[in-house]
Amino acid sequence: MKKEVLVILGSPNSPSGKLSDISISRLNYCINRYQKRNLILCTGGWGKHFNLSKNSHASFAKQYLIKNGLLEEDFLDFALSGNTVDDAVKIKPIISKLGKIKLTIITSDYHLKRVKLIFNEILKSYTMDFIGVESHLEQEAYNALIQHEKSAINSILKNGLYY
Repeated sequence: MKKEVLVILGSPNSPSGKLSDISISRLNYCINRYQKRNLILCTGGWGKHFNLSKNSHASFAKQYLIKNGLLEEDFLDFALSGNTVDDAVKIKPIISKLGKIKLTIITSDYHLKRVKLIFNEILKSYTMDFIGVESHLEQEAYNALIQHEKSAINSILKNGLYY
C-alpha cells in the first residue's frame, strides 16, 4: 500500500507570522484528513506576495499543525518555495527518496486548476489527488483571485512551464 503524503501549499501570513484565513482553511483540511503515519510536507518560504516575516511560511504552518495534534515525526523537510511552480520543483527531491507514495495536494478552490496543470507536468510520475479547499472569501477578493489564476493559466498555456 502506498504511503500518503499530505502536501499543504503555502499561502499568505502576516509579517508577524499570523496565518491568513486561506492558510488556516488549508491547514484545517489537513488536520481533518490526517491519520497517524501520513507524512506531511509544508511548502512556502518567503515572497513579497505572501510572507515578509523572518521565518518561513512552512514553519508557521508546521507550528499550527503540531499545535492541533499532528505528530512531529510525520513531517518531511520543508519545500521553501516562492510560488506554485517552485512548490512542485522543491517537493520533488524531498519525495524522491520515499518509495511508493500517493500525494494529496491541498490548496484552495480558486487555485486548483493551476496547481493541477503545474503538478501534473512536474510530478507526472506520481499518483496525486488534488483538494481545492473552499476559501470563504468576500466575493470581490475571490473574483480578483480567479482573474489572477486565469491570467497565470493562460500564460502557462501560451509560454509553457519554466522550471
